[in-house]
Amino acid sequence: MNHKYFPHTEEEIQQMLKVAGVDSLDGLYADVPEDIRFKGDYEIADAMSELEIRQFFNTLGMMNDQLTCFAGGGVYDHYTPSVIPSIVERSEFLTSYTPYQAEISQGTLHYIFEYQSMMAELTGMDVSNASMYDGATATAEAVMMAFAAGKKCTKVLVSNTIDPKVRRVIDTYAKFHGIEIVGIEAKEGVTDKADMEKKLAEGGVAGVVVQMPNYYGIVEDYTGFADAIHEQKGLFIMNCIAADLAVLKSPKEWGADIAAGDGQSLGIPMTFGGPSVGYLCCTEKLIRKMPGRIVGMTKDSRDQRAFVLTLQAREQHIRRQKATSNICSNQSLMALFVTIYLSLMGKQGMKEAAEQSYAGAHYLCDKLIETGLFKRTFNQPFFNEFCVTYEGDVDALQKKCMELGYLAGVKIDAHTVMFAVTEKRTKEDIDDLVEIIKEGKK
Repeated sequence: MNHKYFPHTEEEIQQMLKVAGVDSLDGLYADVPEDIRFKGDYEIADAMSELEIRQFFNTLGMMNDQLTCFAGGGVYDHYTPSVIPSIVERSEFLTSYTPYQAEISQGTLHYIFEYQSMMAELTGMDVSNASMYDGATATAEAVMMAFAAGKKCTKVLVSNTIDPKVRRVIDTYAKFHGIEIVGIEAKEGVTDKADMEKKLAEGGVAGVVVQMPNYYGIVEDYTGFADAIHEQKGLFIMNCIAADLAVLKSPKEWGADIAAGDGQSLGIPMTFGGPSVGYLCCTEKLIRKMPGRIVGMTKDSRDQRAFVLTLQAREQHIRRQKATSNICSNQSLMALFVTIYLSLMGKQGMKEAAEQSYAGAHYLCDKLIETGLFKRTFNQPFFNEFCVTYEGDVDALQKKCMELGYLAGVKIDAHTVMFAVTEKRTKEDIDDLVEIIKEGKK
């Protein structure tokens, strides 16, 4: 059989077969029973032209349900400026993804530098690393930073109001690093400060993790948290939805030592769950505990601006046991995507998008309450996401809405639904959703 896509020569194949002790490639599968071997013809389509391929995939894509999204839970349907896909493909950015050789990676190093600068400004922190896989792993890495900085402290307190998906990743990281994760009780949907202070007083706490807005969409008041944590020599870690920081108090203003989270809300499409980008920022004194890499700006031998890897405390460069982390890459393309988004939107654009999301969410909440079918789950301030209690069948409600083209929130439990609204949702979208829900109960 002629395998035209094998890169090996016939001589190389024969050498391999001789070492394996078989006469042919088919002999490699001699142990596979005849009754489970596929003997028919593969259903492989004939070659298609470019036009035919485009039509094929367009037809395939139309099989997906195109839903108007009112769901969040960590991934949000924000506006993506149409120019971004064109800019990310420009040649100056399509340099080697691993920027070890600065002289041939100026495009990559440049946008990483700009990304770091913008994320540091957005969070209010002193420094940002080059970006990470996603918000969950970034938060887990923040926990490990606290553990490394805490010396003999082996516990990290995590609020029970953070996203359960993030908590599971933290638990996984912690298990294999000897870190004890202790939950802080929630009271009426927010972190119980008294319970946190009680557990801090027990000692051995390296850090505390909270979320803003929290998993239920609530904007918590973290006044006094930083003081209580620092008094016990711990680090204050905040997981924040990046886009919301355009109008909410920054982690720096809350007194946080580390800010971590997901950057998907910065214009990255939902795309069925990924890819995304994680951000990790901290105070300057923690810079050498930070995983990943940091890009800096300098001048070359001709006195021209140049970008270099300033800090990279990674296992590729130092002894593995001394590395701050074993993370060995970053979501570089998504960091570029976020950088372009922030550049295009600017401070005012970011603020307007956030304010529209806030207004839309509060309008939807009021309309749902007016139906008499829902009531507020928590009497707490929220931003663009909120929980309501529905006494009917949540699964049936969501199925009905989906059939009519609407993704109606995220099911939290048997009677709780969490809705999210972004600047892409119009008043007509919201009114239509409410009417569908009302009609479904008649």
